[in-house]
Parts: sequence; C-alpha cells; structure tokens
Amino acid sequence: MSLATSLPAQRSRFNTLPLAIGLFCLLWSYAFVAGKIGVTHCPPLILLAARFSLAGILILGATLARGGGWSLTWRDAAVFAVLGIANNALYLGLGYTGLQSVSAGLGGLIVSANPVFTAALAALLLGEGMTWRKASGLLLGIIGVTAIVWHRLSVGADSLDGIVFTLASLASIVAGTILFKLLAPKGSLWIGNGVQNLAAGIALTPVALIFADVHAIDYTPGLIGAFAFLVLGGSILASWLWFHLLKTCGATAASAYHFLMPPLGMLFAFLVLGEHIEARDLLGIIPVALGIYLVTRPAKAKS
Repeated sequence: MSLATSLPAQRSRFNTLPLAIGLFCLLWSYAFVAGKIGVTHCPPLILLAARFSLAGILILGATLARGGGWSLTWRDAAVFAVLGIANNALYLGLGYTGLQSVSAGLGGLIVSANPVFTAALAALLLGEGMTWRKASGLLLGIIGVTAIVWHRLSVGADSLDGIVFTLASLASIVAGTILFKLLAPKGSLWIGNGVQNLAAGIALTPVALIFADVHAIDYTPGLIGAFAFLVLGGSILASWLWFHLLKTCGATAASAYHFLMPPLGMLFAFLVLGEHIEARDLLGIIPVALGIYLVTRPAKAKS
C-alpha cells in the first residue's frame, strides 16, 4: 500500500476523545472561578436563572435557525427536562449558594468526589461490579475529601453552611449522572442540552424572583465576562461535552475526569482570584487521586 493511500486511513482513525476530555476539564474547572466572580456581583439564583434561560434559548434558537429538526420524543424531552433540574438547577443552584461562603478551590474539590459516589450507586443501580479494589478506592476518596474539608473548617477558611450547600450540590450531580445512564434518553445531545438548560431556567426563575433581590446586581465588567463564559463555555459547550463523555465512556469512567478539577480549579483560583493554597490541601488530593485510580482502573483481562 502506498503512503498516499494510507494517509486518509490514518486521519480517519484520529481519536478526538482526549481532546474532548481535556477541553471539558478546562472549561468545567474554570467555571468554579467564573461562578465565584459571578456570585460576588449578582445573587446566585438570578445569575443561574438568566444563565440557563439564555443558554437554552441560544441552543434551541440556533437549531431552528440552521433548519435542524426536532429529534426527541416526548419521553426523551421529559427525561432531559428532569436532568436539567438535577444537573443544572439543583447542582449549580446549591453549588453557587455555597460559593458565597467557600472558596472556588474547595468547591471544585468537593464536587470532584463525584466519581466515588457515582461508582457506588452505579454498582447498586446500573449493575457495575463492586470489587475490593473499587471499595478501597471509594474509602480513600472519602478520606481525602473529608481531611481537606476538616482542615479548611479548622482554620476558618470556609464556612460550614457553604460546605453543606456544596455537598448537597455534589449529591445532585451524582443523582443526575446515574439518572442519565438509567433513563438513557435518545436523540440529539445538543437539543437535549437545550431542553435541560431551558427547563432549569424556567424552574429557577420564579424562585429567584421571590427570594433574590434584583437591585443587588452590580453590573461590572467582571460580572459580564463571567456570565458570558458561564453561558457559552459552561452551559453550552462543557455540558454538551459532559453528556458526550457519559454516553461514550460510561458513568464511572466519565465521572473520574472530575478528579482533574481540584488541581486545575485551585490553579485557576490562585491565578485569577489570588486564593491561598496550603500544602496540606494539596496533600489531601493524594488519597483522592489513588482512590479514583482504584475505582476507574480497567480490570485485567483473564487469560
């Protein structure tokens, strides 16, 4: 076979998955910093209601503008709407409320425990096997996150209320991840992401109008930039990549990429927000890293 005829075959085998994983991790980890900037200048519920509503309108509007057809059944549309409540409204509503009194770095670290809890529920509900290796990994992950949270509380760096809200946020995204695999909606992930965002925006808007003060919004360049990133980079691109990875890699493996968020989140928080990082916080990542490795390492093939 000549070189000319082999090159197209090589190009066709180019694996885009690592690029998707890398881009997702960068977008998702920086979103904690953008969210911290946003809630500093705007009540979190108002920020999220506007973010989700605009993202949903942009996604579905772009689909109509380019002549794309509706590819979801009513059942799948309802499933994506439910996922929007869990993965968007609850996850980020609780998380952004927590970000008012915890650092962006700690917020990202707590949510990075997603893989250990997802693996446990996947074993119970999705039939994914639970071995001693996975059980050990789950325990190490919990120990690592607990150690860092305990340390942050002991030095007064973050508030207990904020940590509780962030833990509830973690529970929401774990539930949303399991629901996505359990309910297995079909059709376009792009349109499904639009439905999720719009459903979350509709759910949060009345709550924001009742409990948040519109006059508390401080229209600054920082808020505008953070909002633009959260809509385009977070709700549209990163969310689409997340569900693409879930469908491609499975619940446990896709969730494992969240472990990359703590070091990236802490780095972005240090560079952009000037948040202080202690060596003990970084050491706490070690058991979490080992735990994620044990949970997600492929089993050896039997000879």
